[in-house]
Amino acid sequence: MISLRSLSFSRNGAPLVTGASLQLNAGWKIGLTGANGSGKSSFFALLRGELHAESGDLELPARWTVAHVAQDTPALPDAALEFVLDGDVELRQIERDLEVAEASHDDAAGELIGTLHGRYGEIDGYAARSRAAELMHGLGFTDEDFERPVAEFSGGWRVRLNLARALMCRSDLLLLDEPTNHLDLDAVLWLEGWLRSYQGTLLLISHDRDFLDAVVSHVLHLEQQGLKLYTGDYSTFERTRAERLALQQSMYEKQQREIAHLHSYIERFRAKATKARQAQSRIKALARMEEVAAAHVDTPFTFRFREPVSSPDPLLTVHDVAAGYGDHVVLGDIKLTIRPGERIALLGRNGAGKSTLIKLLAGELKPLAGERLEGKGLRIGYFAQHQIEQLRPDESPLQHMVRLDPRTREQELRDFLGGFDFRGDFASSPCGRFSGGEKSRLALALLIWQKPNLLLLDEPTNHLDLEMREALTLALQETEAGMILVSHDRHLLRTTADELFLVADGAVQPFDGDLDEYAAWLGKQRAAPPPTKKKDAAQAVSGSSEADRQASQDKRRPLLKENEKLEKQLAAWQAEKALLDTRLADPALYASPDKALLEGLLKRQKELAGEIECVETRWLEIHDALETLTATA
Repeated sequence: MISLRSLSFSRNGAPLVTGASLQLNAGWKIGLTGANGSGKSSFFALLRGELHAESGDLELPARWTVAHVAQDTPALPDAALEFVLDGDVELRQIERDLEVAEASHDDAAGELIGTLHGRYGEIDGYAARSRAAELMHGLGFTDEDFERPVAEFSGGWRVRLNLARALMCRSDLLLLDEPTNHLDLDAVLWLEGWLRSYQGTLLLISHDRDFLDAVVSHVLHLEQQGLKLYTGDYSTFERTRAERLALQQSMYEKQQREIAHLHSYIERFRAKATKARQAQSRIKALARMEEVAAAHVDTPFTFRFREPVSSPDPLLTVHDVAAGYGDHVVLGDIKLTIRPGERIALLGRNGAGKSTLIKLLAGELKPLAGERLEGKGLRIGYFAQHQIEQLRPDESPLQHMVRLDPRTREQELRDFLGGFDFRGDFASSPCGRFSGGEKSRLALALLIWQKPNLLLLDEPTNHLDLEMREALTLALQETEAGMILVSHDRHLLRTTADELFLVADGAVQPFDGDLDEYAAWLGKQRAAPPPTKKKDAAQAVSGSSEADRQASQDKRRPLLKENEKLEKQLAAWQAEKALLDTRLADPALYASPDKALLEGLLKRQKELAGEIECVETRWLEIHDALETLTATA
């Protein structure tokens, strides 16, 4: 376990945490939360041994292997797959030692080779390349990428390579700082599943609330130079913290105003939303926000979208449009009409063309065919990562605002920037030294000031912390501007989008479902077998013979029998694990002198998690096999 005893640490002379004492048990999955600058990354640096405590003790088991994602990736000539394999340091060392031993003609080398091969088998080295390939596939890489030099990948894809390399390490403690940045929704969902099955101890910094809810079992919160441990997922933490904050009268009054504001949204969308499933999903999401409003009453962000001067109807129309680059068509036959107040989220796998469509709508990409027609008075607010890169590093937020609107009084501009937490000297500081989140906030502020009537938002929450994401969600709910949104933040999608469109197979079509159904669609896409050759003409005409159908039934029977057995076993194990989880959540257990009992419970919990994971994997395999047999019958 990880033990903190009266721990205090600081960064650049500024105290971050003082006198923290707590224990983090092996196998826990812990979300590390707190405001920007509260000390989350510094705590990670302590765990990695890169920062030393001012006082007190931080103890980790001496033999633990700690893995983390490197911040930079040099332009290496190494093949991507080899770079990922380097994450398993022991594996690589054994391979080097074997190469030396096998090249030696020393008589003693035979025994060493045997020993090395034995250890190589113990760490499952013979399947290492398969594991690395699986990691890379999950994060969006193709087979063709495996042999490409690392230097050929862009910055965002190098971040994914660093993440795959960290996951390749057979670690006891995994430290992940914003792992979903630069990932699309497909990769985020895959990473969730991988982390749920991870057997070690996980400490995770993330500003994606759905991701935290899906992965963590505890939350470690940094606040007022203290560390407080909460049991449960992120939503449970928010509710618990909300109850505490609501006891403070000034906070409570502000909470009530925010709840009333949310109620007005719920009533508005109950009346306006057109798709039943979409409407219910959104109403539930907004209703849930009422429960946690108090957890965000002390947010430093208070802004709303400025009302547009006019809103033509339609705002933008694309008719029979083909979009792409040069002679390469990415999307074809696009038909889309965007009206004021419409809120559309784009779904699709990485590389399907979501950003291409956004660029087409923004006018940055000319149609290869068809028409793109703008309504009179259209004002586009386009947010993408290259907007951040266009900020002038030597200018302050205030100078950016003055350049945008030189006729507005400075105090009014300062008041507006204050809603994005650019206050006092901060508003006058050059933005070149800002963090990624601060630059994103400034780019959003500049966009909002221009009163757009059509918002085109391509991953607007990258680098934004939880408080800013909540503020942006509220602002987007209130604006009457039309909106097209691409995001891997499911909370943002659920609470702001009325319609979902799927970008896939070179086309853009309405998606008649919700985000859970989209996740299921992604799962089927990942599990789909490679295309098979067409049957010969005679078989295609006559269809399957009676013998074929009988053979299919013969194959189904044992699968159905095994499926029934697995479901009973799963139910029993899940019930046992639920009881164990409840018992292990009791703080009194850890204060008990009977450490053998605690160790036994933790061991059984880990065993159950592994057994459940194996059985669930087999259960999915059986269902895939049954679906395949049904399709071919």
